[in-house]
Order: sequence, then structure tokens, then C-alpha cells
Amino acid sequence: MENKNAISIIDKILKDLDKTGFESGTLIEDIKTLRSYALEEQVPLVVKVLRLSYEHIEANNSFLIPIPNDEPFDEDGNVETNDAISPVESLKYLISLIRNLNNKANIADLKEYRDLLNRY
Repeated sequence: MENKNAISIIDKILKDLDKTGFESGTLIEDIKTLRSYALEEQVPLVVKVLRLSYEHIEANNSFLIPIPNDEPFDEDGNVETNDAISPVESLKYLISLIRNLNNKANIADLKEYRDLLNRY
């Protein structure tokens, strides 16, 4: 994201997740605010991922989507995920991806998160 306010919201979300996890009363509002910056910058993938994320958190009081693996397929061709990673770490990773949208790997992981959230 290019917007300095968006970067500070990203930093705030990451800091709050470290301190209080999902207990922060402002987590969903902060994600919605970050989404509004993505709308302004016209980044549809980020807009969708953030909406699906806060809806998922509202419905589950957690973030139950694992971090995508670097090697997404096992030997049988099935999608593998990092299920052992905590929900807070997974959400922190997702939010941190948004900081640098010029990185192709970040975009690929955001697409994977979008697909996992849609299938959940």
C-alpha cells in the first residue's frame, strides 16, 4: 500500500494482535478502515481479502485460515496448509502481505488466502 495512513493502520493491527490477539475491540474496525484505503487505491484483491477476513473473524471470533505453504501441493496433488500456525500468526501474516503489493509472492499468498476464505 502506498498510503501512509494505510501503513500506520497495518502497523496498529499488527501491534494490537501481538498485545491482545483477537480481544482488541478495534480489530474489525481497523481492518474495515484498511479496506477503505484499499478501495481508494483500487486494489480489488486486497479489498476482497480484507472483507472476507473481517467477516470470518466476526463469524468465528478467530481467524481459522492457515498460512499458505511455499509448496502448496503434496505428492498427491492436494493443497497443503500450515495448520500448526496460530490464528493470530496467520492473520498477522495476511495483514503484513498488504504492506508490499509490489511483491509477486505477496500477491500469490493473498490470492491463496482469498480462495481459502471463500471455501471456508
